[in-house]
Amino acid sequence: MSRHTNGLAIETAGLVKTFGETRAVDGVDLAVPAGTVYGVLGPNGAGKTTTVKMLATLLRPDGGEAHVFGLDVVREADEVRARVSLTGQYASVDEDLTGTENLVLLGRLLGHGKKAARVRSGQLLEAFGLTDAAGRQVKHYSGGMRRRIDIAASILSTPDLLFLDEPTTGLDPRSRNQVWDIVRAVVAQGTTVLLTTQYLDEADQLASRIAVIDHGRVIAEGTKGELKASVGAGSVHLRLRNAEQRPEAADVLRRTLDAQVQLEPDPVAVTARVGTATSGDAAEQAARALGELARAGITVDNFSLGQPSLDEVFLALTGHDTHTPKKDEVPA
Repeated sequence: MSRHTNGLAIETAGLVKTFGETRAVDGVDLAVPAGTVYGVLGPNGAGKTTTVKMLATLLRPDGGEAHVFGLDVVREADEVRARVSLTGQYASVDEDLTGTENLVLLGRLLGHGKKAARVRSGQLLEAFGLTDAAGRQVKHYSGGMRRRIDIAASILSTPDLLFLDEPTTGLDPRSRNQVWDIVRAVVAQGTTVLLTTQYLDEADQLASRIAVIDHGRVIAEGTKGELKASVGAGSVHLRLRNAEQRPEAADVLRRTLDAQVQLEPDPVAVTARVGTATSGDAAEQAARALGELARAGITVDNFSLGQPSLDEVFLALTGHDTHTPKKDEVPA
C-alpha cells in the first residue's frame, strides 16, 4: 500500500557503498519528485550504476538510508521490487528468441495469461516501431532496436518507477532520439524515470532535475537552468581568423573575464564563461573582452553569447569532462 512520501518517488540520505577500500558511493542524498525524469549525470566510475543497484534492491547499502515511494529498500525490498523496473546498460533479453517470444515469455513470468501476454507484447512492439521485426531473433536486431525492446520488456507491467541506466550507450543519433521519445512517452503515462547518463545532451533533453555525481558524491543538484546559472550567466563563443593567435586570445579572455577558458576541438574556436554573480552583466563583459582582443590585434570572425552548456557546467564543477573516469574506477 502506498504511503505518504511528500510527492517523492526516491529519497536517500547519506547512502554509502564500498568495494574493498573503494567508496563507490560516498554519502549520496537524493530527492526525486514523482512523475518526472530525474537525471543522474557523471563519468564512468562516478557511482551512478552502484546507486541505481542499491535503489533497485540489487545491492545492500553499507550506510545511509534509501526509500522508494516511502518503502525502505532494505527492510521492504519485496514491496520495492513490485513497483520498480530496471533497464541496464546492456540488453537483457534472450538473443535466440524473437521479439515477440521474448515479450510473451516475460509477460507470462509476470503473471499475465497467455492471451494477455501476447496482446500486450503486440501493443509494445507496435508502439516501439518493432512490429516488422517481431518475428526475427533479437540477435539480428540493430543496437537501437535492442535498446527499444529492452525498454519494452521493462514496462510490460507498467512500473511506478523505471530505472534507465545509460540507456543510449553506443547508439547512433537516430536510435538515441527514438529512445528519448520512448522515455517521454513512458513519463507521460505517469511513470517516474531515474536516468543515469554520461551524455550531457541527454540530461539536457530529458531531465527536469539533475544531480551531478563525481567520485561517489553529489556535487550539485537542480534544474538545468539552476545548474547553468551556478557557473555563470552565459558563455562567449569565438571563432578566430588565425589559429596561431588562439593561445594569445585565451590569455586575453582569462585576464579580462577572470573566467575559465576552454579550447574547442576546432583550432580557431574558444569559449569562455561570463556573468558570474560577482562580475557584472554578461553582455558588458563580453563587449569588454572583444575590445581587448581588438587592441591585441586579434581578429574575431564570429562571436556569440549564450547560456552555458551542461558540458561547461560539468567541467566547471569537477575540473574534468564526463568521459574522464576515476583513477580507481570500479564497475559503478
